[in-house]
Amino acid sequence: MQGRDDGQREFLDVEALAGHLLVPGSVFAFLAGHRLKLFPAEMFEDLFPSGRGRPSVPPEVVATVLVLQALNGLSDREAAEAVTFDLRWKAACGFAVADRAFHPTTLTYWRRRLAASARPQRIFEAVRDVVAATGAVGGGTRRALDSTVLDDAVARQDTVTQLVASIRRVGREVSGAEAVIAAECTRLAGLTGQDYASAGKPRIVWDDAAARDGLVTALVNDALALLAALDVDAAQAAGGRPAEAVALLALVAGQDVEPAEDSDGSDGRWRIARSVAPDRMISTVDPETRHAHKTRERRQDGFKAHVVVEPETGLTTAVKLTKANGPENSDASVGKDLVAADPTIAGQEAVEVLGDSAYGSGEMLHALDQRKWTPIIKPWPLRPAVEGGFTIDDFAHDGEAGTLTCPAGHTRRLTKTRKAVFGAVCAHCPLRSQCTTARDGRKIEVHPHDLLQRAHRRRATAEGFQTTYRAKRPMVERSIAWLTRGNRRVPYRGVEKNNSWLHHRVAALNLRRLLALGLSFDNGTWQLA
Repeated sequence: MQGRDDGQREFLDVEALAGHLLVPGSVFAFLAGHRLKLFPAEMFEDLFPSGRGRPSVPPEVVATVLVLQALNGLSDREAAEAVTFDLRWKAACGFAVADRAFHPTTLTYWRRRLAASARPQRIFEAVRDVVAATGAVGGGTRRALDSTVLDDAVARQDTVTQLVASIRRVGREVSGAEAVIAAECTRLAGLTGQDYASAGKPRIVWDDAAARDGLVTALVNDALALLAALDVDAAQAAGGRPAEAVALLALVAGQDVEPAEDSDGSDGRWRIARSVAPDRMISTVDPETRHAHKTRERRQDGFKAHVVVEPETGLTTAVKLTKANGPENSDASVGKDLVAADPTIAGQEAVEVLGDSAYGSGEMLHALDQRKWTPIIKPWPLRPAVEGGFTIDDFAHDGEAGTLTCPAGHTRRLTKTRKAVFGAVCAHCPLRSQCTTARDGRKIEVHPHDLLQRAHRRRATAEGFQTTYRAKRPMVERSIAWLTRGNRRVPYRGVEKNNSWLHHRVAALNLRRLLALGLSFDNGTWQLA
C-alpha cells in the first residue's frame, strides 16, 4: 500500500532546525518547502491500487530523491547515503537528524513501478506543469530542437567476444541448452582446447590472419549448430529471457561475418566482414547501445538524447532517448514527433521551430507545414553532380504536371519512383559539362517534398530568417551543456531505463532553471519573479 506523510514534524526535524542554512533559491531549499505541492501523494495512487500490505516510503520523498539523484549524478547507494548523512538531503526529504534512509533497492523498486505504469514520466510532467503554470514558456512561440550522444554504460565488444558471450548466455537461459552446447559446440575446443565454460577470449596467434579466420569459422559454426539443435520456435513462443538469448545469438552469428575469400558460405568457412552492419549491435551486455557519429570526426558508442527547448529561458519542454543510429532515430524523425507532442504549444499556430541542418528533411518540413508552423531550420546543403555545376534548384519542378525541366529547357515527366531521366538529350547538350559526367545522361530522383524544400531554401536566404536563427538557436546548446555536464555517461542499460533517467535529469535541470528565474509559490499559484 502507499505510504503517506502524517504532516507531523519531529523534534529534530532538519528543516526546522537548520533550514535557514539552506542556500535560498537552491533545489534543496525549494524541495524542503514545496515537495508536497510539487509531488502530491494523489499523483502516485495508481502505483499502489491495493490498500493492503506494508506502507511504502511516502511518494513525495522518493520523487524528491529521484530528482536530486539525477541532478547530482549519484548511484542508488550514493543517494541513500546522502539521505542518511547529508543535512541538505534530509531537509529536502523532511527527515529528522537521526533518521536513516531507506535501502538503495527501494529506488529500483519505485523505478520499476513507474516504468510499468500508464504515466512513467510523471515526475518530469509534474515539473513541466509548473513551467506551464508560471507562464515561463506560455508566451513563447519558438521551440529549438537539438540532440546529443550520451555514452553507454558498457564496454564495446568485438565479434569473438560477442559470439562466446552469446553462446554462454543461451546455455544459462534456455532449459537443456548446456547439454546441447557440450554435444554440438565442439569446434572451438577442437581448435583451441578451450570450451564455452570459459568466458575469456580463446588463445590463438592473433597476428595470423588465417588463425583469426579459423577461430571465427569455429565460433560461427558452433553458433549455427546450436541454433539448429535447439527448438527455436518453442523458445520464441515462450518469450522472456530464453527468447531474448536465442534471438541475440542469431543476430551475433550473422551481423559481423561473411563467407571467407573464395567461398560462397556453403562450405562453412567464415571471416570478419570487411564492412560494418548498418545497425550493428556492439555489446551483448547492452544490446541496445549503438555506434554513433554526431560528426565525421567524433565517434561514440551509446544513445541519443533528443530535446525540445524554449530558447528564451532554456527550459526543456519535451525530451526522448533513443538508439544512436537508424533512420527512425534520426534527429528529424524523432524531432518532428517530439515537438508535435509538446503540450506547452498545443493548439498554437504561430510557432517557429529552430534547428540545425539535421532537422531539414522533407518529412520534417512537411510535418511543420501541416501545422502551419514556421521552420527556422538550416537547409540541407545542395551538392551538384559536377563541381561548380547545376544543383537541383536549377531544374524547374512543376508539381501539378509532375515534370522536371533542366537548365537547357528539356522537360521530362517524373516516373512512378519520382525519377526524371534525361538520357539521350544530354549527349549533345552544350550545358553537359556543368550538369553531368554520366555516360547515359543525367538522372535525378526528386524528393516527395521537393517543392517544400525549395521554398524553404529560398526563405532561408532572407535576413530575418538568419537573424532569428543566429539570435535564438544558441540557447539550446546551453541546455545541452547543462544536460551533459558531469553526466555524459548514462547510468543504466537499455533505452527504457535510460529514457526514464533522462526525464528525471531534465526535470531536475528545469527545476533548477526555474529557481534561477525566481520561482516561488504565492497565493496558491506558481510564479516567477
